[in-house]
Amino acid sequence: MLFRNLGVPELILILVIAILIFGPGRIGKIGAELGKGIRGFKEGVSAGDSEKEEPEEETSEGTQEETTEEQENA
Repeated sequence: MLFRNLGVPELILILVIAILIFGPGRIGKIGAELGKGIRGFKEGVSAGDSEKEEPEEETSEGTQEETTEEQENA
């Protein structure tokens, strides 16, 4: 793997370089925007999952209605 050998000293070096390039104030803004993007992605994925579950529930309700009608006709 590519990042398997990153230890604490390497991560500190990367953080120092990032602060030198972007500045401490901008790092916070970048982190906040990254967090918003990840949160939006997770909400989108969970919304897609709930849409997939809804049709299954509808079909199971339809099956229950059909079973009830069959029992009434018998």
